[in-house]
Amino acid sequence: MSSLERILPFLRPIQDLLIDPDITEVMVNAGGRRIFVERGGVVDRVPSRTVDEKLLTVAIKNIARTCGDEISEEEPILDARLEDGSRVAAMFPPCSVGGATLTIRRFARRYSLDDLVDVGSVPMDAAALLRKAVANRQNVLISGGTGTGKTTLLNALAATIPDTDRIALIEETSEILLEKPNYVRFEARKGRAAFGGSAVLSPVTIADLLRATLRHRPDRIIVGEVRGAEAFDLLQALNTGHLGSMTTIHSNSAEQALTRLAHCVVSGTAGLPHASVREAIALAIDLVVHIAREAGHRRMTELLAVRGYDTEADRFDVEHLYTDGISGR
Repeated sequence: MSSLERILPFLRPIQDLLIDPDITEVMVNAGGRRIFVERGGVVDRVPSRTVDEKLLTVAIKNIARTCGDEISEEEPILDARLEDGSRVAAMFPPCSVGGATLTIRRFARRYSLDDLVDVGSVPMDAAALLRKAVANRQNVLISGGTGTGKTTLLNALAATIPDTDRIALIEETSEILLEKPNYVRFEARKGRAAFGGSAVLSPVTIADLLRATLRHRPDRIIVGEVRGAEAFDLLQALNTGHLGSMTTIHSNSAEQALTRLAHCVVSGTAGLPHASVREAIALAIDLVVHIAREAGHRRMTELLAVRGYDTEADRFDVEHLYTDGISGR
């Protein structure tokens, strides 16, 4: 029995939503009183649907146990992964005002790069440039907002890596699924205080995993998302021979992604010069892809090549290869 099947009895009022292949996200708000779903990139409320708050609470606790985690009033936040790769986020009162909150993001389908071209998310000429970049071992940074499809594109690009390369995949919560003969998956671990007789668990961060990964002889490193201090360790790896690597970052534009990456690097170091950080990024990152969600549709809006860093002007030297429907600008 899968972990999803174990929780379905507690969520019968929304069971059909959880198994609907067209629904990518189920959101249970306000202790089960309001239900929303995302279908085809559009979020809608499901009318006349509720979940009893006691059953919702039991379901969330069962999910946590299934994933080897705990959620309670003392530990009110859950961020976990089901066996099928679906992401589960939950929060209990008092942190969740108005009742327990549950969000399940399902990964029912993996898109190839060709699939993303077919559905209009990635232009054909841009896809060709991305394939060439992966083949030529260029480092790629994928930027975008929440729910824009960064992980989907990362998965599609990673699938084009030659089978001869050894890949190290590092994530905070495992989402990316590769079918490669020589790859290893590493997942961060949250720290946990002693609870119910269990031992204290120290955290294992993305930065910890990055440093340890280098001893496993990866040809390419894939980091699911860069958020903070681990950016410094990633930059070190990219500038010491691990070409053809890729990661994602939250930002509102391709150029802003480079600035945000610089801020993340600085957060992991003390006193590293501003210009040195940006020069290191310019050496490490070859391409930046930006994707956005507009009118419910996820699509690539920018593809730029990083040519260097102008110290005097304090700006990255970039070439726009694709911008909102215009190639080679």
